[in-house]
Amino acid sequence: MNERWLVLDRKIQEDLGRIDKIYEDLGEPALEDGTARETVIVAAYRLHNLYSAFENIFRNIAAAFENHIGPDGWHRQLLQRMRLDLTPLRPAVVDDEAYEKLDELLRFRHLFRTGYGVDLDPLRLHIVLVKALQLRPIYRHQIERFLKHVNSLE
Repeated sequence: MNERWLVLDRKIQEDLGRIDKIYEDLGEPALEDGTARETVIVAAYRLHNLYSAFENIFRNIAAAFENHIGPDGWHRQLLQRMRLDLTPLRPAVVDDEAYEKLDELLRFRHLFRTGYGVDLDPLRLHIVLVKALQLRPIYRHQIERFLKHVNSLE
């Protein structure tokens, strides 16, 4: 395996470890009307970090393979690319099911980062949490399948 693919593999492995830790820290908090504000804020912060870790994987993949993401709307464009099968360049990184859950996390992360002074609604945050928890059993297999492709490259 050449240096480029080895570095990509190690970066992805490192981010997968971070994702595991974020999921562990996130747990499954009860988010409903009346949930303590601090509980809502901590869950929101961890969901923000969760998507950021996935996005870091995707940025590293894009840099290694396609390397051309436009300056406008690049977060959405990057996620959309990860679902594309770009054979012979690279296979899709995630399938439609994972994409749908990641898209919910992306939209939430955007709100979290740009919604200064917005009170977080625990019921709406619960929807994002459910998507994140549904993603947990499927993401690793998909990314490891992609890594298998990376490790087969010369």
